[in-house]
Amino acid sequence: MVVTLDCERKNITGSFDCSKTPVVRIADGDSVVCNVLDGDWHLGKPPVPKTGAGSFFEGKDAQRDAGHCLIGPIYVEGAKPGDTLAVRINECRTADWGWSRVGFADKDHMKRLNISELPEYFLNWDIDHETRRAVSDQGHVVTIHPFLGVVGLAPEQPGIHSTHPPRNVGGNLDCKLVTAGSTIYLPVLCEGAYFYVGDGHALQGDGELGGTAIECTLDKVDLTFRIVHETIRNPILRTQSAWVTFGFDTDLTNAAYEALTEMANLIGKLYDMTFQEALAMASLVVDEHVTQIVNGVRGVHAILPDGAINKKG
Repeated sequence: MVVTLDCERKNITGSFDCSKTPVVRIADGDSVVCNVLDGDWHLGKPPVPKTGAGSFFEGKDAQRDAGHCLIGPIYVEGAKPGDTLAVRINECRTADWGWSRVGFADKDHMKRLNISELPEYFLNWDIDHETRRAVSDQGHVVTIHPFLGVVGLAPEQPGIHSTHPPRNVGGNLDCKLVTAGSTIYLPVLCEGAYFYVGDGHALQGDGELGGTAIECTLDKVDLTFRIVHETIRNPILRTQSAWVTFGFDTDLTNAAYEALTEMANLIGKLYDMTFQEALAMASLVVDEHVTQIVNGVRGVHAILPDGAINKKG
């Protein structure tokens, strides 16, 4: 079955919460097609390149809607704690406009770059899906690579949880590999999984170094859900050409070691290796990337390309 969810008050929120009434209940194998506003809840392209310019969604709750605009929660029948929810991204299409900025970002990030006292640098972007190009109001031209910034499940503790940090159940991953053709595996901590999605991005480099991606409304997101009766600790991503594991921590080094530990465990499972043998192989064929340094909780992801490991029988 395919369920359609439009971006309207009853289907959107700005937080994670496993006690919130689900916007829809779906079965294992069902798909959801939705659209959702950008992370800042813009109703259209800002008329001038400036934070706060333009029109925004009205009727936000000060606490529940304090974060990114998300579709959810989606309740998956049969998903139980200890399971894994596999979510395949069939399509991820942004609107024909977006924005990016340096400023109004993580305070530590701005302090380290000595830009805390500077005015923001804000760009409006026009996006052409046929040419896959985006052009800024200042004439910059880039090639787009749309992806989902926020994709995750509710933590097991009932109540409001911020959309801004990444967690072991997903959330604000800001990983550019979470795109059409990929499948994200998320650990289920509460019955029904309670899935959320939003924060469209047209383009971002690893690290999200300036503070944002090209932030966009998502005109169409097409997802298919499947329950896997296995337990994982952190998100795992399957792209069209690689396996990806994640680590999160306020300390970037700790995040890197967590991503490595998760990758070594995955290699051990895939190739029947001990942890040490998997580490030996990871040292040769796995690359670690800084996912983002701007969400308070830093992210690192480790990439194992397909075909990188072969072992004689």
